[in-house]
Amino acid sequence: MHSSVPEGAGANPPTTGPEPARLTAGIRTEAGVVVVSPSGELDHDSATLLKERLAEAVGRADDRVVVDCRGLSFCDSTGLNVLLVTRLQAEAARVSLVLADVQPRFARVLELTGTDAVFDIRPDVDSAVAG
Repeated sequence: MHSSVPEGAGANPPTTGPEPARLTAGIRTEAGVVVVSPSGELDHDSATLLKERLAEAVGRADDRVVVDCRGLSFCDSTGLNVLLVTRLQAEAARVSLVLADVQPRFARVLELTGTDAVFDIRPDVDSAVAG
């Protein structure tokens, strides 16, 4: 009996949807304030990159670090922990950590975990930079 299915077909099922966005994290200074812009998925596999960028930002900041959350498409507990630990490190260095432009998915994570109460959250980067 001969099959009409090509050899190897079905061995690798088709993927559904786009690949998860790999995390990137830019860092810049805007009006004297250090701004870190993570983009993509913040999870166990990518948290180290953001942790390093945030440590650099806290070290460079005079009084405030803004995390531009607009590009975050996902954040798990590891990513949230990085932000919480950085907040404490920033506080010890007398630097404020401000989250800006938090998108609905991430806002829900903050709300469900109660961490929205411990972060200074601003509606956009401009208001966060202005203080």
